[in-house]
Amino acid sequence: MSWAGSEDIYLSTSLASYLDTNAVLEGACERVIVGDLYCDIPLGLYVIRGENVVLIGEMDLEREELPPHITRVPTEEIRKAQKVERDASELKGTMRKRMEFLDLD
Repeated sequence: MSWAGSEDIYLSTSLASYLDTNAVLEGACERVIVGDLYCDIPLGLYVIRGENVVLIGEMDLEREELPPHITRVPTEEIRKAQKVERDASELKGTMRKRMEFLDLD
């Protein structure tokens, strides 16, 4: 087999073959995890340009992929948890800036 032939086989099994192909996802969901809580938020139909694909795979719906201590909650509860996490992160950033200001090194 020539070098060109082996290169064709490599490219056909790699992500490179998907670069010019758009993907259509029907019934797409976003899994949001905050601490020990999670929620699958339905997104509907998505069209993804091939150049934006980084990883593609198939989920095994028969297999539970989350640890047993993770609890599924409603969308409203995960949104509140996201806000609390975001507010805490912003406060931490603000405190860090204040501490840098006070640092007299």
